[in-house]
Amino acid sequence: MASVPALAPGLSRDNSESQSDDDSDDNDIDFDGLDLFGLSKSSSDGDNESRNNNPTKQKSSNSITIEDLNSNKPAMTLKQRRRSRGAALTINILATVCHDTPVRKHWKLALLKACKQEDPWEDFHIENLETEIAIRHRYNALKKKWSQDEVQVKMQSEPFNRGAMRQCFRLKKLSNFAHQEDWTRASCYVAKKYMENVDRPVYFDDVRLQMDAKLWGEEYNRHKPPKKVDIFQMYILQFKNREGSPLYHLEHYIEGDYVKYNSNSGFVEETSRLTPQAFSHFTFERSGHRMIVVDIQGVGDLYTDPQIHTADGEEYGDGNLGTKGMSLFFHSHVCNEICQRLGLSHFDLSDSEKQLIKKYITLLKSSTTHLRGEEELCVSASPREQVDLTEFLRQRTISSSSSHSDSQGPCFDLTDEESMSPINEERMRYYSTSPDDSETPTSSESDTLSKEQERQIFSNTVHRLARPSSVAFELNMRNQNLLNIKMGDSILGQIHHELSKYHEIGRFITNTGHNPLSIINAEDIDWESALFHEEIAAQLGVMEAILTLAKLYLNMQHDVLVNCTVQLSDDNMDRGIDYMVQAARAGDRTAMLYMAKAYQSGNGLGTGRTRCYGDAIYWYDKSLDMEDHDEGGHYDSTSEDPTYKIVANKAEMYLSGGYGLDTDPQKAGDLYAEAAEEAMNAMKGKLSNKYYCLSEEAHGMLEE
Repeated sequence: MASVPALAPGLSRDNSESQSDDDSDDNDIDFDGLDLFGLSKSSSDGDNESRNNNPTKQKSSNSITIEDLNSNKPAMTLKQRRRSRGAALTINILATVCHDTPVRKHWKLALLKACKQEDPWEDFHIENLETEIAIRHRYNALKKKWSQDEVQVKMQSEPFNRGAMRQCFRLKKLSNFAHQEDWTRASCYVAKKYMENVDRPVYFDDVRLQMDAKLWGEEYNRHKPPKKVDIFQMYILQFKNREGSPLYHLEHYIEGDYVKYNSNSGFVEETSRLTPQAFSHFTFERSGHRMIVVDIQGVGDLYTDPQIHTADGEEYGDGNLGTKGMSLFFHSHVCNEICQRLGLSHFDLSDSEKQLIKKYITLLKSSTTHLRGEEELCVSASPREQVDLTEFLRQRTISSSSSHSDSQGPCFDLTDEESMSPINEERMRYYSTSPDDSETPTSSESDTLSKEQERQIFSNTVHRLARPSSVAFELNMRNQNLLNIKMGDSILGQIHHELSKYHEIGRFITNTGHNPLSIINAEDIDWESALFHEEIAAQLGVMEAILTLAKLYLNMQHDVLVNCTVQLSDDNMDRGIDYMVQAARAGDRTAMLYMAKAYQSGNGLGTGRTRCYGDAIYWYDKSLDMEDHDEGGHYDSTSEDPTYKIVANKAEMYLSGGYGLDTDPQKAGDLYAEAAEEAMNAMKGKLSNKYYCLSEEAHGMLEE
């Protein structure tokens, strides 16, 4: 009974079922040896002839009623089964009995579909092609291991379809458990090959990507959504007897309408489908913002060729657009009923952006997907239980197969608990995993774990990563500083910063027609939305956003939102100073020097601050004591204020005194001498002599 859920060649799988990824074989059914419910389809010419001569006996032996299937005793005795070979399998699946269980009905229906399924490629006569022996490479995403075996295949030489990067070939593969070479009943597959030459590791990276995405599909299904999802099992086929041993991707052929629901660049298919968009949103929150599965496409909710964006933009091929890809998804995403029932939080958009996506909201209201009320919330772990997904992803790249050691891809490990992540206040109910759930098995123990145990460990680990999409609650954690958050560590902030830059270049302007080269006027850009996302990014600690807003409100030259202007006012001046102080406190040297000069001169302080030499000395000292980088990991090595100039400014204030600072000629003379030495080291001879003279004058004031 365990092998029956696999489907016959070309049979579409029900959306509520998950595609198997067993290591034994690839879902092929050998109907020659199938003996389910005491039935067999294997035939013998001698038995057929004897039964044809005795119609009465044939009917009594081979006509199986629904009552026979519902009984607990075997449908046939051993003698009857031996004599029934060759008879037509007749199961009246429509005749149901009241005590039929749903599971039993499902098995009956699956069996009937499998037995009656026709070959979708019968007209192409693939069975007449030459048989080839190929090596099949399979990847187990839970065990992080590759395995391989030999298979017999027949493949057309000409592609029947092609996409942007790959072309598709019809292929049939004989089951490794087949008792005879009957190619008319072999499974139908699609072999895919890149049209341009790519490195061989790319094929293996693609399989790892799809298998990692499949894990997230299984995690999504654990929360009991109204419709479950699955992602194609993908293999690599190596034709060892062909020149160069070419590689192909191999997937089951599924009949049905192929639909692209969203892309890796923000496209959302305008239908009322809820599940694909909710699945992408789920992966973003469940992974703690470290990744998102997009480019959802396939037949129904059986997906293929997904793409994964990671926060650092590394691994998973050229289609990984990092936080840029994440921002494009959320700009067009509208949370639906499934998102809400799973406890996923809304991504913050401006009022004008919400107006643009109203058409999607109208489509969502017409959705035919109904909730069952059994959906489980994607609950965040407590802050102390959360883990960092960066190493969690990277450490799964290790493969036990030395032949694929050069083609590693992101994988999962369950050991790193150093980094913590903010959580969503909308679901501020934490729950803790028991010590048994959170323990990580050793390498020796992991070899003996069952697939379900491995999936449970994966689920327990990603539970501790969950992190909402809402800004309010990440701000709450940042303001409380519960997790020792540093500047620039917010992935959510980076996503909002990317959205602001996309608005700046007119990425979301809809009135340019179909010409991508249309000239975009500054007045057509949605500056309101650009500032909305930039301010969120600044609040979440993105240094570039903080400096951009500081310079924007202070009417200074800036590199981001170049054409954006704000009204000059005291309020905007104060806002700019607040952002500049925020950047200075985070360790930005240019911001420190701005504040030092402002306090020294009294210019550019806004209405809430006054000239103060003490504060100027403080920020000058901070800029001199600054190490190699700020909190965000950056360092301004091209500062226009060298050390000797800063020291000389301090000496000048100590010499004159005032504005909260006592006159100190001794300190001033020492600082001028230090400035002279720094100038000499910088090959500024004349300036060095000037500082030495000022030093002597300051020391002379002490003698007087």
